[in-house]
Amino acid sequence: MEIEICLDRSSAIFDVNDKIKGVIVLHCQGSQSHSGVSMQIEGSVALQLSPKSVGIFEAFYNNIKPLQLVNANVPIVDAGKCADGATKFPFEFDIASIKRPGVNLCETYHGVFVNASYFLYVSVNRGLFGKSIRESAQLYIRNPGQALPLEIASVPTTFSLQPTGVKNVRKQSLDTVPYFHIKGQLDTSLCDITMPITGHVNIVECGISIKSIEAQLVRVEFCAAVEGVAKEATEIQNIQIGEGDVVRGVDIPIFMVFPRWFTCPTLVASNFKVEFELNLVVLLEDNHHITENFPIRLYRPASSL
Repeated sequence: MEIEICLDRSSAIFDVNDKIKGVIVLHCQGSQSHSGVSMQIEGSVALQLSPKSVGIFEAFYNNIKPLQLVNANVPIVDAGKCADGATKFPFEFDIASIKRPGVNLCETYHGVFVNASYFLYVSVNRGLFGKSIRESAQLYIRNPGQALPLEIASVPTTFSLQPTGVKNVRKQSLDTVPYFHIKGQLDTSLCDITMPITGHVNIVECGISIKSIEAQLVRVEFCAAVEGVAKEATEIQNIQIGEGDVVRGVDIPIFMVFPRWFTCPTLVASNFKVEFELNLVVLLEDNHHITENFPIRLYRPASSL
């Protein structure tokens, strides 16, 4: 006997108020009995400490209990017999109605130290002497309106970089930094997660050849622990927007789509937080980097298609 879980949406993407529908298909070779078919719906936020923030020993021995969002059992069918071939059992439930009281359902998110996930588990009990079988399916849950600001103001962020404004260089070493003037604009730091982040960069002057210009999306995850708050920034994706010694004085577009599983609306909870940043990196021929950091806030519009 084999289990197949067929959701009515092949993408497995659902909003928190959607009806989640599908069919459980039991594939049998010959007629087989069972002691019942059940479904378990689980949703949780798993937290892990960063060894860099709290130390290897503390990260290994301090287990942070996952935050349970949903944990419900739904009986599908009582004990019976399946005929040879495929036997189908439809199911339907509303995830918002089975969530834990007082808990807000956050979006599916796969990070490094914070993970929010939702799963369906289907179990077929084969009786006292039969081996039970189990199958799972992962859901992508969206929460329209999550992190939606009270007032949406799309204000461009302009920047201008010159050697005198560089922060992580010693004053006595400024004379060795080649002159450069880089300007540009990020169209907004308040980002609709369903839309790409856009802007442009312009190399006005640079006294040394350029190897590459890159846009780097970074997540910043915070986990509360006994020792304090562990904070860690990790790269999500890096897109090259300029290769080689680019032409001076030309606007180079910035265009980046937010990856589905690895970003979510900005999350702030009692014991964890997930924020995002965009880094603009200009790599010079001598392997020095010029970096500008832009904190950004992601939100899910009230109605997602």
